[in-house]
Amino acid sequence: MPDHVHLLIFPRNDDYSISNILRDVKLPVAQRLIRRWRREAPAKLEKVRTHQGSRVVHRIWQAGGGYDRNLRDLEAVAKAIDYIEWNPVRRRLVREPLEWVWSSARARQGEADVPLIVDPVKIDGKHEL
Repeated sequence: MPDHVHLLIFPRNDDYSISNILRDVKLPVAQRLIRRWRREAPAKLEKVRTHQGSRVVHRIWQAGGGYDRNLRDLEAVAKAIDYIEWNPVRRRLVREPLEWVWSSARARQGEADVPLIVDPVKIDGKHEL
């Protein structure tokens, strides 16, 4: 989406920290975007400028933890995928989920030319979405 990201993850280990996962995903993206905006779009960078104490920082991501939640069954995962894939359609950015270049719908339909590789969703090693 132009102004936000949906990310559906399934940690492979029982011992994990969602905070560490989010930091490891979000920090390099924010750093890269800030470097790019410094070079190419300083006005955009100014819009996300804020202060943490005496430090000037640039907040690319929403403050706080976002809208995280745990999905515990196949139906909830299927609904989340459906919501994510239809989001660009609801926003009138495309007519079909497959038209959105960043959609998992394209990868799940077997499209080869996709910017992100999407792992199949398997619950209990049985079901695949």
